Amino acid sequence: MNHNAEIARTLIEALPYIQKYRGKVIVIKYGGNAMINQELFDAVMDDVQLLQLVGIRVVLVHGGGPEINDMLTRLGKEARFINGLRYTDQETMDVVQSVLCGKVNKNLVATIQRRGGRAVGLCGLDGALFQAIKLDRGDGCDYGLVGEIVAVDPDVVKRAIGNDRIPVVATVAQGVDDDTAYNVNADTAAAMLASALGAEKLILLTDTKGVFMDQNDESTLIKVIHPEEIPGLIESGVISGGMIPKIECCAAAIAGGVHGVNILDGRIPHSILLELLTNEGAGTMIREETK
Repeated sequence: MNHNAEIARTLIEALPYIQKYRGKVIVIKYGGNAMINQELFDAVMDDVQLLQLVGIRVVLVHGGGPEINDMLTRLGKEARFINGLRYTDQETMDVVQSVLCGKVNKNLVATIQRRGGRAVGLCGLDGALFQAIKLDRGDGCDYGLVGEIVAVDPDVVKRAIGNDRIPVVATVAQGVDDDTAYNVNADTAAAMLASALGAEKLILLTDTKGVFMDQNDESTLIKVIHPEEIPGLIESGVISGGMIPKIECCAAAIAGGVHGVNILDGRIPHSILLELLTNEGAGTMIREETK
């Protein structure tokens, strides 16, 4: 098959998927290597712009851990983690807010716009988008200004979508129990926003190909997981470590009305397009069992 014929076949293959998702909301949580590596960064930006151009309503929710660490290092402050969470004192919270809501968020918006897209930068403080209280895991640990999201008001994001903009959302939350901002988990924020928006799909870009029956054998990728299977997979150790809270976020999004959640390998260029617009798909999908 010559090159032009191959392009035509690819476009025809994508057509039913474009029709399926056109006008629907897709929330993408963006982080990990896909934010650091230039080739991957460019691929995500291209994917987001293409999806918008074919009428899919993209919401980009982002983290920015490496940039936060870089700024803390410049300030001579050591990044500290407790049970996998960044300990966030007031000085660290100031850095988190300025880096996430400022530098990272606005750079993403500017990049999308330079490529011909239309974007608007938001954070959880805008319109009380993410509302949180101080996190208490009941483990006796003080995590500082780490918050647990208790409410989402999606109006500011809906207005941006209605104006044909890509909302680019930084995951800092407004405190409702204290006069402070809170550092919140980006996966959780994306899942709760997806539910509040009635999104068709939530995509979590990660640094793994998905969930495997055998962690040492990539051929054992589990392509579909139903929510009722999750407790058994955790108990058996198939889902373990940092994947547990990620999968629990996915299950919460499904329970909140999101039709499907995909854990995709952000280290693969254009994994978003491969998942949404091809027959093959990619990664692990969490969805209700088809009746």
